[in-house]
Amino acid sequence: MEAAAHREFKDRLFGQFARIGKALSSPRRLEIVDLLAQGERTVEEIAGETSMSVASASQHLQALKAARMVVVRREGLYMHYRLADGEVFRTWQAVRALAESRLTEVDEMVESYLKDRDALEAVDASDLMERLLEGSVVVLDVRPEREYWAGHIPGARSVPVDALEAVLQTLPKDREIVAYCRGPYCVFSDEAVVLLRSRGYRAYRLRQGLPDWRAAGMPVEG
Repeated sequence: MEAAAHREFKDRLFGQFARIGKALSSPRRLEIVDLLAQGERTVEEIAGETSMSVASASQHLQALKAARMVVVRREGLYMHYRLADGEVFRTWQAVRALAESRLTEVDEMVESYLKDRDALEAVDASDLMERLLEGSVVVLDVRPEREYWAGHIPGARSVPVDALEAVLQTLPKDREIVAYCRGPYCVFSDEAVVLLRSRGYRAYRLRQGLPDWRAAGMPVEG
């Protein structure tokens, strides 16, 4: 291959790779990817959950769609978006992990906002899987119910965090309880564990969220 042709090939090739980086260069688009990892959403739902206007949410979704990171289907008047495949979440997961390892600001912000998290014992996915196989644990999915039906840990019970207090009397006190939510920075499970422990339950949070559980090859129902 001639030098000029080789140079053109490399420029065009790396330009395609850069499309992914550009698509993920916005904090808002990263948040949208994280949200869509929980399940399909309409533009209006994404706008509401990310505190954006519908127009802004639509623009960000179009940027992700142009990079083929999301796909869309129409149902009546509404456009429903979802991640194109598991590789998109794993890419976001890798970006998150790299930031955690290289940027001290991430730890500083987490410690500042989630001050009491260290007191809430966490279990890893492998530990929870062992306890599930032993039948020694009750698992609570404390995300919104629609996310539970989009996919959940086998045997988990759907108890959105804002409905937890109403069902406390139905939970056994002679078994450990593990609560999980969207991901490592979701506070739903933290809130659930604090409430459960205040009522005398042996409660723990899952360190990972459902998308991380799925990405690790663990079984998912729904």
